[in-house]
Amino acid sequence: MTYLTLVRHGQTDWNLAKRIQGSTDIPLNETGRADARWAAERLAADTHHAVYTSPLLRAKETAEIIADRLGLEIAGVVPDIREREFGEGEGMLVPDYIETYGDWHAEVPGAESLTAVGERAIAALHAIAREARRRSTPRAESVIVVAHGGVIRAVINHVSGGTLPRDGQVLRNGSAHRFVAAPGYLRLLEESPVL
Repeated sequence: MTYLTLVRHGQTDWNLAKRIQGSTDIPLNETGRADARWAAERLAADTHHAVYTSPLLRAKETAEIIADRLGLEIAGVVPDIREREFGEGEGMLVPDYIETYGDWHAEVPGAESLTAVGERAIAALHAIAREARRRSTPRAESVIVVAHGGVIRAVINHVSGGTLPRDGQVLRNGSAHRFVAAPGYLRLLEESPVL
C-alpha cells in the first residue's frame, strides 16, 4: 500500500480574482508562495518519501517549495494530474461561468467532464503508487502529490461515491487530503480543507 497526500497548489492572481484557470499556466503570487510554505511546515510533521507534481507552473512551484522544506527531490511531473480543461469557460470569472453554464457539471464546449478528470487522475495516482511500491516494498511509502482543486475534487467525488466534497465546500489553496492506495483500491483517509 501507499499513502498519497494530495495538496492543492498555492494561490495565484487568477484564484484571487475568482477566474477559472484550467490549463492556463498561471504562476503563484506571494500569497501562494506563503500557502506552499505553510503546507510544507504542516507536512513536515510526518515522514514523506517523494513529491510528485502536475506540470502546471503553480503546482510545480508549490511542489518545489514543499520538496525543499522536506529535503526531497521532485520524483516526477505527471501530466494526468493537471487541472481540468475548461474549454470555452477557461479564463471566465466564476460568477459569469455559473450564469452562462449553470454549474460545474454542465457541458461546456471544449471542456472535460469531472468524470473524465477523475478517471485520468485516479489512473495517474495508481501509477504513482505502483512506482512507490517498486521502490519500497515491503515498506509503505508516503507520497505527496501537488495538484489542483478540480482534480482533487474529482478524485474525492469518485472515491466517496459522489457524497464528498459537500456542495459549497471550498478546497483551499495549500489544503491536503490523505488517501491510501493499493492495487485496484483508493480510499480517502483524511479530508482536511484547511490542512
